[in-house]
Amino acid sequence: MKTYQIAALAGDGIGPEVMREAIQVLRGVEKAFGLSFAITEAPVGWAGIDAAGKALPDETLALCKRSDSILFGSVGLPDRDPTIPKEERPERAALLRIRKEFGLFANLRPVQLPKALAHACPLRPERQGDGIDLLVVRELTGGMYFGQPKKTETVSEGVQRAIDTMVYTTPEIERIAHVGFKAARLRRKKLTSIDKANVLENGILWREVVTRVGKEYPDVTLEHMFVDNGAMQLMLKPTQFDVMLCENMFGDILSDEAAALAGSLGMLPSASLGVTAGDQTFGFYEPAGGTAPDIAGKNLANPIAQILSCALMLRFSFGLKDASAAIERAVSVAIDSGLRTGDIYNPLDPKAIKTGTREMGAAITAAVRR
Repeated sequence: MKTYQIAALAGDGIGPEVMREAIQVLRGVEKAFGLSFAITEAPVGWAGIDAAGKALPDETLALCKRSDSILFGSVGLPDRDPTIPKEERPERAALLRIRKEFGLFANLRPVQLPKALAHACPLRPERQGDGIDLLVVRELTGGMYFGQPKKTETVSEGVQRAIDTMVYTTPEIERIAHVGFKAARLRRKKLTSIDKANVLENGILWREVVTRVGKEYPDVTLEHMFVDNGAMQLMLKPTQFDVMLCENMFGDILSDEAAALAGSLGMLPSASLGVTAGDQTFGFYEPAGGTAPDIAGKNLANPIAQILSCALMLRFSFGLKDASAAIERAVSVAIDSGLRTGDIYNPLDPKAIKTGTREMGAAITAAVRR
């Protein structure tokens, strides 16, 4: 029996709580499907700084390198972040470094609104149509977040200038475009490419390259949309989208906006993938939300995004489609039974049962085992 090596990096805030429930679900999957997961936990973020003096300790990075995938919680504590240089803060020193270290260039964020949670969507029912189901494909290692030069400099006394550089090359755009088109082929065969070609040189190149790559996928309908219009259309008619293909910064913003359509960031998983080697794709799996330190340790956090990130890990890195589907079904069972953490609870719903992190995790685990 193959043993899958998983590095579990819970991080800060609610990270340890939701990671605990995700690991419990994976243990349920082991028993239900006769699988073997070697799950090793390690500190990252402020937990890493407290344990080893830096956001990504050497031992944590070494663990990631000998693992088959990374299951990640969240990092960063707003009250503590300003106490150290920005280059040492968890988002830069841990999260961005891991993305670059492992070549995790493709971020997939599925956004689905279960009918039982229609009330949690900020849009009126008529804008929800028959249901919201879209996928944001975001380029993750290029663009303004990684372009050089990146610095803050003094121009004159009392005047500073901050510089961020947005850079993309043809190969970078080509490889993320292929990911987007292949994903669309498995869905409803429509891809909307997001850019700002009317203003940015990057946008012009992005549109040209995506159009050229699109000719290799004649079965997929391609449309182009400026990012500002894309943000508006997500609110006006989200059902028009199947796959949204975005560069790094636009994808960061639009995927969080799209996540709101599902009622809560606590419902949204994500997968960050590198280059496929043989039948294995190294991946980094994390919930879409942040550390939420205001509710940490109170049994209030929604663990579903972290749990669904496990489902993505089983599918994309391990090829365990049946086990992945079992987790997704178990989440649906818990939601359909009326269980709600505070972020998705509606007091006007007579079937809703307000519950906590542990209870939601236990219910999903029980459904997996059944």
